[in-house]
Amino acid sequence: MVVDDSRLQRRILSSMLTRWGYQVIEADTGSAALELCQSGMPDMVFSDWMMPEMTGLEFCKALRKRYPDTYSYFILLTSKAEKNDIAQGLESGADDFLTKPVNASELRARITAGGRILSMQRELQNRNDMISDTLDELRTLYTAIDADLVEAQKLQQSLIRVPQFTTGPYRISQILRSSGHVGGDLVGFFPAGPSHLGLFGIDVSGHGISSALFTARLAGYLSSDMAEHNIALELDACGQITPRQVETVLANLNARVLDEMDTDLYFTMSLASLNTQTGQVSLSQAGHPHPMIQHADGAFSLCGSTGVPIGLLPDMTYERMMFQLSAGDRLVITSDGVTECPDPNGNLLDEDGLQRILSRHCHVAGMDLINAILHDLEGYAGTDQFPDDVSILLFEHLGT
Repeated sequence: MVVDDSRLQRRILSSMLTRWGYQVIEADTGSAALELCQSGMPDMVFSDWMMPEMTGLEFCKALRKRYPDTYSYFILLTSKAEKNDIAQGLESGADDFLTKPVNASELRARITAGGRILSMQRELQNRNDMISDTLDELRTLYTAIDADLVEAQKLQQSLIRVPQFTTGPYRISQILRSSGHVGGDLVGFFPAGPSHLGLFGIDVSGHGISSALFTARLAGYLSSDMAEHNIALELDACGQITPRQVETVLANLNARVLDEMDTDLYFTMSLASLNTQTGQVSLSQAGHPHPMIQHADGAFSLCGSTGVPIGLLPDMTYERMMFQLSAGDRLVITSDGVTECPDPNGNLLDEDGLQRILSRHCHVAGMDLINAILHDLEGYAGTDQFPDDVSILLFEHLGT
């Protein structure tokens, strides 16, 4: 596009450009040029600086403002040669200058230079468009994934069949709170024959979808009260369902994970078997935080030996610990998301901190106690967004 109030100057410049194979449109004022641009932006604009109604600088500013998404290489035609004038032109949005009268060789050189810049600018624009399209696709994909994760979170929460369950003088309360949509923690219980209950806490390494899928598979090993479907149950000589020794269950789980699952994931676990008639508990640990007993008199005991996490090493053996629960006692099984919860300075809550919370709420029970633990944990961390999954199983001996 050639913009000049002098018809002769327009003809001279247009003739040269046409001979070199360019398509040229003309305008005698900046206003007329802006109207022409509505039909299509030119690749290059040659505009006289001094024109009536609208100067070349004003036209350049107006062009850049009206069509910000389409770039034209703008060359001012001027007899001005002062540095201040050139700086003023560049600040107005001009790309280059040509002094009048225009020299043909210099004009071709400026067009060649402008062509290179336009080519780079269009390549950059194409890449930006490609990036923008890709970002739109990713947003659509992430929206779909987020919706799937919300459903996955509901499904994972459904692995905890009932938040609270009472049988005889015992009450079980449990909660699962993932640091993301889904996580690798799980707590639960299962009937283990007419006089036993199984209790467990699991913490799979890592976070997110892979850990959640692994947790769901592990839940399948422990979720049924049928001996043929639950790895922790067996039939005795009389055909009655009875619990397997807890240390044997952990060893069998370790062998099964290493033999059947091609994964780098592993998990820690606490498994307890309670005799509901006597209150005696058998417990075995595989790297899980020590379960904690808060006795009726307020004293605390830590249970179990550390043990090696399941899925790391073959042929592992695990120890069994026996202890007695009496009326008023409560057993707390948590993941390390509780005891290793950091405060804003990075200090971990640890077992002592959990004991302080339990002591502070010694007269609170059931789900109210679990909610109180979570509330105090948020206060300790200074946020309700924990860095790790949190799971709690509370087992209370209510007494006769």
